[in-house]
Amino acid sequence: MSTLSVEKLLEIMRATQGESADTSGLTEDVLDKPFTDLNVDSLAVLEVVTQIQDEFKLRIPDSAMEGMETPRQVLDYVNERLEEAA
Repeated sequence: MSTLSVEKLLEIMRATQGESADTSGLTEDVLDKPFTDLNVDSLAVLEVVTQIQDEFKLRIPDSAMEGMETPRQVLDYVNERLEEAA
């Protein structure tokens, strides 16, 4: 089974920001910054998680999403679940 790469996560995050948003700052350097500091609101996080669920055929419960405050937390959670499912 595949894993969620940093590049793929950032690609999904960029796609959820809309065409008018400046996504040039979404690089690997932001993995540990809170979504709020990245101007990524809760709706955008929900969109990111929904895309990940669809692409990786993975269910992410709301309770898990509530604890995801940084891109790295999303990345780690998803890859742990994918590893468990392998």
